[in-house]
Amino acid sequence: MADPISVIVTTYNREDALEAVLRSLSRQSEREFEIIVADDGSRPATAGLIESWKSRMPVPLRHVWHEDRGFRLAEIRNRAILACTGGYCIFLDGDCIARRDFIAAHRRLAERRCFVTGNRVLLSQRLSKRILSEKLEPERWSLKRLIATRWQGDINRAAPLIRLPLGPGRKLAGARWKGARGSNMAFFRDDLIRVDGFDAAFTGWGREDSDLFIRLIRSGIRRKDGRFATGVLHLWHPESERTQLAQNEAKLDLLLRGARVRASHGLSALSTGVEIAQPELP
Repeated sequence: MADPISVIVTTYNREDALEAVLRSLSRQSEREFEIIVADDGSRPATAGLIESWKSRMPVPLRHVWHEDRGFRLAEIRNRAILACTGGYCIFLDGDCIARRDFIAAHRRLAERRCFVTGNRVLLSQRLSKRILSEKLEPERWSLKRLIATRWQGDINRAAPLIRLPLGPGRKLAGARWKGARGSNMAFFRDDLIRVDGFDAAFTGWGREDSDLFIRLIRSGIRRKDGRFATGVLHLWHPESERTQLAQNEAKLDLLLRGARVRASHGLSALSTGVEIAQPELP
């Protein structure tokens, strides 16, 4: 895949986790990429951390921020899409540590008319605290050590960290949107533009990723399985507030009952001064 890669890392007021994620991205075997931190209104400490990493990061690092007006993940992701220079966008949550071959695996999986959804391993609260306080580097741990950590009860499963072939079987569930997670996913940027990106009508936690998957599949883009290739290490955090989940599920239900492909409040709704070409739908 010749397209340059933009890694979009989402964050909100969690500098310790973001530091670990940026460290893991600084050690990637693949070096042809840029990093955009999509910041959903964090305090100035986050900007300071990102600035401190710019001179240490072997690839370009930029910060996209909007003011804190509640959980607006879809909108800040759209702002990052507008700001990025890559033709291929990998989305990574700011508490998901990437192993050394994470971006290289995504590059190998990238295929036109497809988007990729990966998976994650959940770390315990105890281990997450140790990683952050003691500056441990789990992205460097061997599979043997990670399996031992599983037996100690500090990760929920080790299987996602096993590497399996990247063959055609990864597209068997090409029209299935259920079960895909938004913490580790990748898209060609022009496919995102075609469907007008994420729908910022989804505010609060939940379902904005499912909305995007459905609209992409309707536009002719197939889901490709990134499991057993791109697994990341997800640091523990308290469960997000879900007060708007019912409203978001109602929005998703309305989408499923219709045939809409473009976001109701997407990339084109942002006044950024960036002109976005609108590819024709197939």
